[in-house]
Amino acid sequence: GLHVSQKVPDATTIWRFREDLIEAGIVEQLFSTFDAHLRDSGFVAMKGQIVDASIINAPKQRNSRDENSQIKQGNIPDWPANKQRQKDVDARWTKKNGKTYYGYKNHISVDVKHKLIRSYCVTDAALHDSQVFEQLLTDNTSKDRWADSAYRSEERLQSLADQGFREHVQRKGNRHRKLTPTEQEGNRTRSRVRSRVEHIFGVQAQKAGNLILRTIGIVRARAKIGLRNLAYNIDRAGLLLTTRT
Repeated sequence: GLHVSQKVPDATTIWRFREDLIEAGIVEQLFSTFDAHLRDSGFVAMKGQIVDASIINAPKQRNSRDENSQIKQGNIPDWPANKQRQKDVDARWTKKNGKTYYGYKNHISVDVKHKLIRSYCVTDAALHDSQVFEQLLTDNTSKDRWADSAYRSEERLQSLADQGFREHVQRKGNRHRKLTPTEQEGNRTRSRVRSRVEHIFGVQAQKAGNLILRTIGIVRARAKIGLRNLAYNIDRAGLLLTTRT
């Protein structure tokens, strides 16, 4: 019911609205509803699917070793109620390219044709990208599936083949077995398509200013990240409609 001439809702109003969405548990339903609208508007998922994940930073927790040990075991340390409300016990530490991060991961599946997010999953940052790969696979007019080397394993390649998919998963070498020139060229070819997913993470970071989560707990993280994914699709759909017109 908002009109373009009206004032933008203030931060408190937006926060309360998001809390209502979380309490109702309908963020994923909203995402699915808009995806159905996209398909009805002619933006069917086409030309294959790209799967990737991005780390979403959360404010670092200053806990003792004993407190961190209890949290990893699924227990809540004996904190006062007011302190416990300010502690995120769901976020986790992880390392990527030699750097340490703390927070969550936004796992997404993107269609190659329209560069729209078709499915997503939010986990703590420590969960390996490959653990939710199958969960992200969605309908597409093409059987092609792209992913980076973190998703590559013999079991996964066989699973994709058994399901009739054509895999385009980046190959990875090591100190004992270097990639051949043919394999390196294959990786470069795959990267030309797979890089489209990186544009999405870049747009989200640009629109948000930064991607640090100011919420506490994975329930709120899933809602806020889910809304970011939905907001990206709405913005992208506007551009697609303008281009089509």
